Amino acid sequence: MSKGQMHCENCASRTVHIGFFVAGMMLVILATGTKLLFSQVEDQSVSERKVVTRVAPEYPETLKRLYIGGVVRVEAEVAANGTVEKTELLGGNPILGQSAIRAIRQWKYAPANTKEKLVVKLTFDPHR
Repeated sequence: MSKGQMHCENCASRTVHIGFFVAGMMLVILATGTKLLFSQVEDQSVSERKVVTRVAPEYPETLKRLYIGGVVRVEAEVAANGTVEKTELLGGNPILGQSAIRAIRQWKYAPANTKEKLVVKLTFDPHR
């Protein structure tokens, strides 16, 4: 065994260690990224501006089947007339983020006097 390799008296192969590591990481992701909610996706706008038309994001089937969820934060630039002009993923799983962005781009907000940047949080819950 070379100097850089680890040795385990109780394990026949390093594959066991890798399997436990991957399983542990999946548990950490699930524990920190999911909440028990009443719906698959919950949104929380940081602004007081009211959403008039809301399109629910599609939950990617592969991630849902693997119980991968989490919170996605998206910045939306909303025009004075209420249409979403630009979006940018601020944080969260990139695949869930793309699904959230596709939905948010279709949202319509109540009219206001000026253009506004809003932060929208969407929670994807694979248990619902």
